[in-house]
Amino acid sequence: MHDLNNVPLFWWLPLQASRFLFVLFLSFLIGLERERQKLKLNPFIFGGVRTFPIIGLIGFSISYLTNNQIVPVLIGFVLVGAFLLVAYFEKVSKSDHFGLTSEMSGLVVYLVACLVAFDHLWFATAITIVCLLLLELKNVLENLANKLRAVDIFTFTKFLLLTLVILPIVPNQPFGPFEINPFKTWLIVVTVSGISYLSYLLHKGKGGIFIAAFLGGAYSSTVTTVAFARRSKTENLARVFSGATLVASGMMYLRLIVLLGLFNKDLMFKLLTIFLILGLAAIIVGVVWMKSQTFNSTRTNKEVQNKNPLEIKTALVFGCIFVAMVVITHFVVNYFGSKGLYTLSAIMGVTDVDPFIMSLTHTPANSAMFSIAANAILIATLSNNIVKGVYAYTLGSKESGKQSLMFLSALSVVGLILLIVL
Repeated sequence: MHDLNNVPLFWWLPLQASRFLFVLFLSFLIGLERERQKLKLNPFIFGGVRTFPIIGLIGFSISYLTNNQIVPVLIGFVLVGAFLLVAYFEKVSKSDHFGLTSEMSGLVVYLVACLVAFDHLWFATAITIVCLLLLELKNVLENLANKLRAVDIFTFTKFLLLTLVILPIVPNQPFGPFEINPFKTWLIVVTVSGISYLSYLLHKGKGGIFIAAFLGGAYSSTVTTVAFARRSKTENLARVFSGATLVASGMMYLRLIVLLGLFNKDLMFKLLTIFLILGLAAIIVGVVWMKSQTFNSTRTNKEVQNKNPLEIKTALVFGCIFVAMVVITHFVVNYFGSKGLYTLSAIMGVTDVDPFIMSLTHTPANSAMFSIAANAILIATLSNNIVKGVYAYTLGSKESGKQSLMFLSALSVVGLILLIVL
């Protein structure tokens, strides 16, 4: 997105006219969001659908008239900031509202207008979208902050320190007969833990069985299955918990698509069709089955107590298991061939399948083992579904356990059929 005249809506306009309209559009979006908040919450909130576009026009005009020289743009930024500061003090003197969000948004609009004038259109659009998300998600983010413990923030800080300081200096080359790459190993640990942490955070910010099913599945479908099974013993909601268990297993497939796409796109495309069919089918059937029984879908689910995936100990254990899986897989393939690998993948379904699956991401597309690795990944997920069904049957209520085992077994059978057919 470097030239608005390449967009069909703007091809008939001069370049500066198209930029002018684009500035109006972006600044109006932020102004519209602030106007809505003003009408709903506080009449003393600064600006609205007129003020923010005007600030955008000021920034664009200064950039245009000075031929995009940085010094006049900075002077204009200071002057607009000074005006916003005056408006802030005026607001404080007349109300008890001390928030700076709207004033800061005004500065963002000024910068966005200048970026458009400088032809940084993608950057300007991205900033506008992020700003709108931050403004609109105020309640969600504040609710999340209230639920986060100090230890969670400290853990995240330690993990960032290890990731940003240690990872860049880790050797990025294979070592030993098993060709263990320390950089890739830790990068996989960071990525898997990061995706799990995102669902962990979102889960803490919101409650309810639906949320627990979706985000719990993105975190760990096995942990979520065990939690639902235990809860089903105390609540007469067999269809709800068995459906939620199926949804969590469906989310596992969508999560694996993302992980494979990050580390081996060929494997991801090889399994994409099967994983999408299994994932979406499980989610749709699970949601329909949940809705067939009346329940309070907004009730906070306190039973799914996910452990912070960014705890250093947890990350290191995952890394050690990953390295062990690389060594074991290498040994099994060399001595037992494809049958040995398939057997190993079925056994790995009893535990967390992520380390085993990620150990296969180093398989190149032109390798004789490529199709075998893809099949092994699918078999591991099918085995894991059966194991989760057994967990639900043994740990949950009789009715919920039966339904969960039936659904997850059926999901595995469908996956096996797709493996044979596709």
